[in-house]
Amino acid sequence: MSYMANQKRNKTQTKHIDNLALAFELAKINLGSTKENPSVGCVVEKNGSIISSGYTSINGRPHAEYNALNKNINFKNSNIYITLEPCSHFGKTPPCTNIIKSKKVKRVFYSINDIDERSKNKSQKALSKKNISISKFFLKEKAIKFYESYHRLRKDKLPVIDAKLALSKDYFTINKKKKWITNEQSRKLSHLLRTKYNALLSTSKSINNDNSLLNCRINGLENKSPNLIILDRDLKIKKNLNIFKKKIDRNIYIYTTNNNKKKIYWLKKNNTKVILVDKMNTRKDYIKIFRSFTKLNFSRIFIESGLTFINFLINNKLLNNIYIFKTDTSLNINGFNNSSNKLIKKIKLKNRLKVYLNNDNVYLERLN
Repeated sequence: MSYMANQKRNKTQTKHIDNLALAFELAKINLGSTKENPSVGCVVEKNGSIISSGYTSINGRPHAEYNALNKNINFKNSNIYITLEPCSHFGKTPPCTNIIKSKKVKRVFYSINDIDERSKNKSQKALSKKNISISKFFLKEKAIKFYESYHRLRKDKLPVIDAKLALSKDYFTINKKKKWITNEQSRKLSHLLRTKYNALLSTSKSINNDNSLLNCRINGLENKSPNLIILDRDLKIKKNLNIFKKKIDRNIYIYTTNNNKKKIYWLKKNNTKVILVDKMNTRKDYIKIFRSFTKLNFSRIFIESGLTFINFLINNKLLNNIYIFKTDTSLNINGFNNSSNKLIKKIKLKNRLKVYLNNDNVYLERLN
């Protein structure tokens, strides 16, 4: 291959990668809000220009391809870039391959095959009948990571379980003199992270102590506050909490072993769904609870709780990823932990996210 031909090839490859990278940015918009469906991003290019784009709608439908192509635009001979293989089966909506064919798209690029057996590796056959070519596995590693929760839901019937923890420089999680350990920038990022999950999970102990709303308080994203799951073994949740006083567009679920009918009646009157379970002690008990989340169409769970529960999850290998917000200030005698910090200290903080948080840093570390 000549130098000029090689340069042209590299330039073309770069264009494909850039367009798919843009599609992934679109897929992030409703990540955590598409129920059992994957959040997909889609970009349409023609003659070197982006002419349309789309992403999976809230609650999972319509799909990204439909949202990008259902427009009064001439898509003939265009290229379409999709983060996941387009569906080729009839479900609650027609297959996306149908609209791709009807719009006379010339070429389809995507990152990885769909794990759903109804569509897995079947789009090529569906599209080739209309002489539409397929190029796949661009940004494959990025896609595998991005669709971790979707794959886990399909394969293991379990959601991805991630957690967030704030630490001082000397590994304390509680400041005796102040409400927060981290600064305002870190707290804003925490609110943004909440929007990327189906549900936020905490314990009654943490909520009773903090009386926090556990919603998203970023202008323009308030309606993306995740559903709230509370683990409350003995039904000790207080009645005068902000989560019951403030009206937020979300569902609240309480998992408990206590069949206190009077308390349950009050909770139900206050728009809270109570789910009775037999036990909440062992790893097996929590696997059963976490598996029940998928029946609620929750594939991504974000945990904000005290160190005791996070230690339990780490010890029992129930936590997939953890965000650790760390300040550069030591608390010394003003610091406190309600549980040992030995497990947290063992986590090697090596994957620092590239965001500006003033004097704080945030790390995203893989655990399981």
